Amino acid sequence: MTSVVAALLRADDPCVRYRALVDVCGIAPDSKRACREREAIRSSTRVGKLLSPHSADGRVSGVYSKYTGAHWALADLADIGYPPGDTALIPLRDQVYEYWLDPVRTRERVVDREAARYKSRPGVPIIDGRARRCASQEGNALYATLALGLADDRTDQLAANLTRWQWPDGGWNCDRKTSARTSSFHETLLPLRGLAWHAKLTGSEASSRAVDACCEFLLERKLFKRRHDGSVIHGSFLRLRYPHYWHYDILIALKVMAEAGRIGDCRCAEALDLVESRQLPDGGWRAEGKHYRVVDEPANGGSMVDWGPVSRRKVMNPFVTLDALHVLRAAGRLSAAETDVQN
Repeated sequence: MTSVVAALLRADDPCVRYRALVDVCGIAPDSKRACREREAIRSSTRVGKLLSPHSADGRVSGVYSKYTGAHWALADLADIGYPPGDTALIPLRDQVYEYWLDPVRTRERVVDREAARYKSRPGVPIIDGRARRCASQEGNALYATLALGLADDRTDQLAANLTRWQWPDGGWNCDRKTSARTSSFHETLLPLRGLAWHAKLTGSEASSRAVDACCEFLLERKLFKRRHDGSVIHGSFLRLRYPHYWHYDILIALKVMAEAGRIGDCRCAEALDLVESRQLPDGGWRAEGKHYRVVDEPANGGSMVDWGPVSRRKVMNPFVTLDALHVLRAAGRLSAAETDVQN
């Protein structure tokens, strides 16, 4: 076993230990050791901070408040391996579902001009035959509630909405300009994640077809390149960070490709090479920026949780390291000896 994997398994944070066991070492989630670590996540300091803004009834004001609202809390809990099926989270789930499935928000309207400003009228404008929707929102909610074992009959409606709003090229976009013809990477990745989970857990053929089309949209661009000249679409795609929230980069893209069963596609190779090349001498990876600021009280763009060091120096971030090791293992780029907990 490498020293970095050993260090992750010895971490004070049970979220790190659990993910190291399951995502990096490949230990079954239902094994005694994994179950013990996963149960410890429930009462961890990190989870306490994630849930601290919530009131006695289990809800929180500002469902989508970045990044302390119910929407983000559920996504964070899902990503760190919080135990599934916790009925204490049902008020949060209901709050999120009521918000994204509100008929006012899902009402579609065909418009023949560049819609209107974003906040002028709620709903989903259909412009030039394409639904203009920030589908990362429904995608994240779909992923989180499925991963946390909180699905109900409304979960299928979230999935159905996403497949109905999918663009011909396989992705999604909220751009209301009539000139917008290509899907957005930011708005496409999380719908892919949610629909991949939905297809896997429900067997939905519609979700499976949507996943196939979406994967092809990303893979034909090798996850970060323009098709016509092979140039990098945006420099931010190459910066490794955690949490990702709604932002796209190659690390979360590879993680979702692994969840969708596509990480073995040869078109993931260049992104994998880039991640592999960022490994530090101690075996870890650093966070190359962050999308949040640490706050003591809910505030726009703030997180009640510190997700580890961000530094230009060679300082490992445990969550970026977990994701990097996970995708490399899923792609067959780590040997068994490197992740064998018995070594």
